[in-house]
Amino acid sequence: MSVAGFKKQFFKASQMMSEKVGGAEGTKLDEDFKELERKADVTSKAVVDVIGKTSEYLQPNPASRAKLTMLNTVSKIRGQVNSPGYPQPEGLLGESMTKYGRDIGEDNSFGGALVDVGEAMKRLAEVKDSLDIDVKQNFIDPLQAVAEKDIKDIQHHLKKLEGRRLDYDYKKKRQGKIPDEEIRLSLEKFHESKDMAESSMQNLLETDVEQVSQLSAFVESLLQYHRQATEILEEVTERLKERVNEAQSRPKREFKPKPRQSFDYGDEEHSNGGYAAGPVSPPAYTPAAQAQYPPPPVKRPSVKSKPREPSCKALYDFVPENDGELGFYEGEIITLVRQIDENWFEGRLRGQTGYFPNNYVEVIVPISH
Repeated sequence: MSVAGFKKQFFKASQMMSEKVGGAEGTKLDEDFKELERKADVTSKAVVDVIGKTSEYLQPNPASRAKLTMLNTVSKIRGQVNSPGYPQPEGLLGESMTKYGRDIGEDNSFGGALVDVGEAMKRLAEVKDSLDIDVKQNFIDPLQAVAEKDIKDIQHHLKKLEGRRLDYDYKKKRQGKIPDEEIRLSLEKFHESKDMAESSMQNLLETDVEQVSQLSAFVESLLQYHRQATEILEEVTERLKERVNEAQSRPKREFKPKPRQSFDYGDEEHSNGGYAAGPVSPPAYTPAAQAQYPPPPVKRPSVKSKPREPSCKALYDFVPENDGELGFYEGEIITLVRQIDENWFEGRLRGQTGYFPNNYVEVIVPISH
């Protein structure tokens, strides 16, 4: 930084300190400028917030939203982009329905209906792709251009204006110590920055025609999407009504269980290990048979195998993110110390005690109250 530049930075810092700490008053901007600045500020905030909320509306999924943001209208001419590059929830649901509908069988009422609705959901996904692309190209991108150019220009000029005002006020208060020519040049630069800031703010506010046109394009895209979605849903609704009528008119099949066959306990010489046609009673259970074939010993549950204290089993790995949390791996048994609230436990594992979420574990022995 040159000596002159260093002096200018020192002048601005000194003036700022005297205004904030010492209560010194600086040059006041006129009311028209302040009103213009207020309108430009509100418009800038509206543009930035609407861009973000529109992207969230099109894609609530953050990962898909990031891919939507990457669509570039400069490199991708309209009409060449058929997919935004991420799956739509309607498409994923449609794939699941058609898969299991065909597995069940399209001749089955439920299986056929699943295929019908699944195909409709996949068509809805294609329509949703078109909506995302249209809104991105005709609404979000033009607003983004305003944010990246016009709004940044305003911020640049306002920042420069404030710096030149501080420089002018510092020199003006030291009139006599600083040459008048230098003060005059500072005043000219201050007015120059003020004119540039006013011009940039006025340019932003005069783009309302373009902004209204972009809003109109957004609403037209929504209207087209809902019209196409309505047509698809009406078609599948009619098809499902036909399937309901077919299922109701079809006679119900009466289930008749097959006759049961009993095991043949008869003569071993004539037995081939199969089943006899008629029922035969099993042989009587005599004391001699009891001595020859004693009943198996009754297994009693081992007291040692039961956990003696409250415990739980980890369903997933849990990596601590904050102090006081207890980490563990899937399948580990954790001793429960107490329940903090409806979402958190305090437990002990490997000599360490800490907190962990209860949806990561399965309680084996609950905590006694």
